Amino acid sequence: MLAKANKLLNGPQTIGRGPAFWTGFVIVVLAAAAYPSFTDGWTVGNTVYFFNWIFMALGLSLIWGYGGALSFGQTAFFGLAGYAYGILTLNYGSDYGFTILAVVIAVAISAVFAAVLGYFLFFGRISGVFLGIVTLSVTLVFERFMAQTAGPEWRIGDARLNGFNGMTGMPPLTIPWFGGDIVLFPDVQLYYVILALLVVVYLGLRILVNSRFGNVLVAIRENPERAEMLGYDVRKYQLIAFIIGSSLAGLSGVLYTSWGQYITPSSMGLTAAALPVVWVAVGGRSDLTATLVGTFAVLSVFQTLTIYGSQYALVVMGALLVVVVLFAPQGLIPGIAGLSRRLRGAR
Repeated sequence: MLAKANKLLNGPQTIGRGPAFWTGFVIVVLAAAAYPSFTDGWTVGNTVYFFNWIFMALGLSLIWGYGGALSFGQTAFFGLAGYAYGILTLNYGSDYGFTILAVVIAVAISAVFAAVLGYFLFFGRISGVFLGIVTLSVTLVFERFMAQTAGPEWRIGDARLNGFNGMTGMPPLTIPWFGGDIVLFPDVQLYYVILALLVVVYLGLRILVNSRFGNVLVAIRENPERAEMLGYDVRKYQLIAFIIGSSLAGLSGVLYTSWGQYITPSSMGLTAAALPVVWVAVGGRSDLTATLVGTFAVLSVFQTLTIYGSQYALVVMGALLVVVVLFAPQGLIPGIAGLSRRLRGAR
């Protein structure tokens, strides 16, 4: 069992394998675990904010980078799960760790919606640019609908949707414990929970993409007609990848909503829908490690630009995407890795 897991973790569909890579991985995780001891609470909470978005980026990497289906629908599932979490917790509270159950239910709602939408997309043979257009349309329709729910009649139980102002006052994540629930405010406790969850999801996705399922998914990306001629149901594999990737976007939405205790329709707007594509494309969409590292780096740069020059942040992000597409179409990190291999070979 361990030998099989080791083989999958070091498979050909991911960058990095062998003792050197995993030693570096352990060092990075230990450094991340020690990080809160060397910084202030605000910075720790801000890092949790970055972590929350990475799940959505990893999901898009699976859908687009490995499955070859460009989706602009990640923020739709992000918002759907975020609103579901808000509605559930505002109605039923957070006692006895109900927020954990609310996370599961909200992510499940995203998965069901992804299954229904994906069925019509993939079994309807919608692909290429048309897939991107349809998923973007679904996202914008959802955003427009939620933006007009400002009246008092737009409520589900005790939860008012509040239109463009969004929902507020949702409780943070709580873990049931002896003597009282542990409330995970955006501080060190929440940081460790999200860090552990991120490591588990990353390793789980590595195993998935290096399994038979991942190999078939990559074959579909490279040549769907040939994969279908070999007897694989292309639609089924793409649908499964779409459901998993969209569920990860839903997980991002829930974690973001519980972190900030609010969710607004702007998180599903046109700009929000395009940003995950930029993160994944710049880092390297066809590799999970590149996506993870690239997303964290781009988010850090984007936040810095927003603070010191908000009018230029989106322009710089757009220019960065154009440069990467022209000169490093596989992403910066795979491009740097490839250049390093070529230089070593030349020596």
